[in-house]
Amino acid sequence: MLYKVTSPSRLDAALAAESGVSRAMAQKLIDSGACLVNGVPAKKSMRVEPGDVISAEIPEPESDGVPAEEIALDIVYEDDDLLVINKPKGMVVHPSPGHATGTLVSALLYHCGDSLSGIGGVKRPGIVHRIDKDTSGLLLVAKNDFAHISLSKQIAAHTAARVYHTIVLGDVAEGGTVDAPIARSRRDRKKQAVAEDGKPAVTHYEVLKRLGGITYLRCRLETGRTHQIRVHMAYTGHPVLGDGVYGSLSSPMNKKYRFTEGQALVAKEISFVHPRTGEQMRFEVPLPEYFLRIIGDNSEK
Repeated sequence: MLYKVTSPSRLDAALAAESGVSRAMAQKLIDSGACLVNGVPAKKSMRVEPGDVISAEIPEPESDGVPAEEIALDIVYEDDDLLVINKPKGMVVHPSPGHATGTLVSALLYHCGDSLSGIGGVKRPGIVHRIDKDTSGLLLVAKNDFAHISLSKQIAAHTAARVYHTIVLGDVAEGGTVDAPIARSRRDRKKQAVAEDGKPAVTHYEVLKRLGGITYLRCRLETGRTHQIRVHMAYTGHPVLGDGVYGSLSSPMNKKYRFTEGQALVAKEISFVHPRTGEQMRFEVPLPEYFLRIIGDNSEK
């Protein structure tokens, strides 16, 4: 396929942005010789400029034996190009060690059959972005590569808006912005942490309600790093309620709300431009019952 460069960058970054493949996959394609710039082989570190044409053969994903399973899906919207799914708390998005079945990917394979984008790879077909197992809420799924590339570009360019609602420990005085880079923790490789050499990460938050020892927040992601809200809130001294990874489950408020399983975090709103029609799309889901039990039914927004 041919991709026209729209902004100056390294070749691997440009290929990843234009094709929708991961940066690592782009580097592998370039190293293998499957990528040309203006008809000439190039290195992944090469600088490309607007107007340059990248030619790359993106391989079809091979089957990895991920099972298609008849699992009920809460489909908020669906057409020939994409789905918007309301993922329940506790469901893993894609297969991983210890979670080979019962995943969102397995449910999508049953629902969509072969009609899913292959860009995400064999274990995450159609998955444009992800949310944690114990985070519920809205997730975008691409049914074809055309939609996947467009939606991935919007997320990378921060034009696709993702808004989360969360409850954090402590009384947050006022809203603000956390601008702190995130990288994999050097102490625990299963965790993320704020680090000077991390990738840029920006979270905007506003106070919706203070509840005496906990605070109900609305968070808007400017970037989408792994565990970003959970890491950033813990960094401010207000870890997410029920988060035993970036906070302590032995804290008084976590003990008080012991019925909370996993972090109190919901991907509540999402908006983007439809890849094919150009229409501005916006979706919002109600807060789940467990969330309302904490903040009170009259706090729904």
